[in-house]
Amino acid sequence: MLDAAFLQALAPIEPRSDRDSFSISDLCAEFGVTPRALRFYEDEGLIGPERRGTQRIYSHRDRARLAWILRGKRVGFSLGEIKEMIDLYDVGDGRSTQKQVTLERCEDRIRLLEEQKHDIDAHIAELQQFVGLLKSSHSL
Repeated sequence: MLDAAFLQALAPIEPRSDRDSFSISDLCAEFGVTPRALRFYEDEGLIGPERRGTQRIYSHRDRARLAWILRGKRVGFSLGEIKEMIDLYDVGDGRSTQKQVTLERCEDRIRLLEEQKHDIDAHIAELQQFVGLLKSSHSL
């Protein structure tokens, strides 16, 4: 079962009807990223701003993709996985492939995190037991 917060992290971003495009400083301010990060995502083929001379002009699509990138990173997806998921938007099937692949990736990620949580809980319990033994022993 998918956690609601996890799904919210991957939900589509609300569109901005107040403008047609965004500057690098607009997106940096909105998403709390650096210009260097945006250029890196561009170099990786994750976003593709229009160029007007040396100025980058970001579209609503770039903004939505950036939101996906940042959300995907927050929940532990690699940039390769994120690129695969957001590129599936263009398959032309009403996003059903994108939704299915994303759902499968999310469920896999949740399973992995639950396994890691179980392992961490077991380590904590073992350490607590060891600490208890150390505290109860008179000599080390």
